[in-house]
Amino acid sequence: MADAQLPPGWSLQQIRDISGDKEGVALDQNRAVKWVARPGAPHEILHPEIVLGFHSLCLVKPVDDDDWYMGSLYADGSIDCWAAYADLYEALRGL
Repeated sequence: MADAQLPPGWSLQQIRDISGDKEGVALDQNRAVKWVARPGAPHEILHPEIVLGFHSLCLVKPVDDDDWYMGSLYADGSIDCWAAYADLYEALRGL
């Protein structure tokens, strides 16, 4: 997990406190991530800059995008995102 990183200005403790998940972690961003929120539309590939894991859920901040995407984290490490938030605080509260 050498590539795992936290959002600038955030500590892991802050992330855990706001999310309510005392086991939240920063995950390696080298994984397959798709935006699947539009039924019937082709899935969009997201290129993660930051990935935060919360058991079977996660938050993804893509490269060149200020939004945070919430999704399901699967056993193979892939992620399907189905909700978006304008800022990290709101995304953490939405978990």
